[in-house]
Amino acid sequence: MPTPIRVARAPDGALTYAIPCPPEALPPVAPRDLEAAWEAARAAATAERWGPPRRLLFRRADGQAQELLLADADAACWAEAVDAGHDLGTLSGLATCLRLLALIEVMTRARWLAGLYRLTPTGMDLDPALLRAAAAMPLDAAARFDETALRRLLSRPIPSGVSP
Repeated sequence: MPTPIRVARAPDGALTYAIPCPPEALPPVAPRDLEAAWEAARAAATAERWGPPRRLLFRRADGQAQELLLADADAACWAEAVDAGHDLGTLSGLATCLRLLALIEVMTRARWLAGLYRLTPTGMDLDPALLRAAAAMPLDAAARFDETALRRLLSRPIPSGVSP
């Protein structure tokens, strides 16, 4: 049985997660789960359902702690939405949330991805290949996607890795 994530709430409402592995060791997720998280986050942002800040404490292989803070309003909102559907107290739920945030972040800096999504009146349509890549590829130590690795992955067929 995997080591669980411990979650504690501070008096100010902030949540702290003690995660037994580093971000790059989080598991892949199903593309459908990532797409559902995207839709839930979009709906939460539209409804202005803001969540509390979240402090993620990852245990590195050498035993040291690595901290990642989800404190800005958008990240807290999206994390709250993903938590409601996927439970950030589990490795798969946390992996889904961080992959969603990493996907949004890489889309802001990798202009070449523009052909893999399109804005619509109801939100954004993501190319299935982009969803499969974001669901399957590992996060880096900063819980982001490596742009070069993503480009390489998208240049060839991507196995789903996890059933859709």
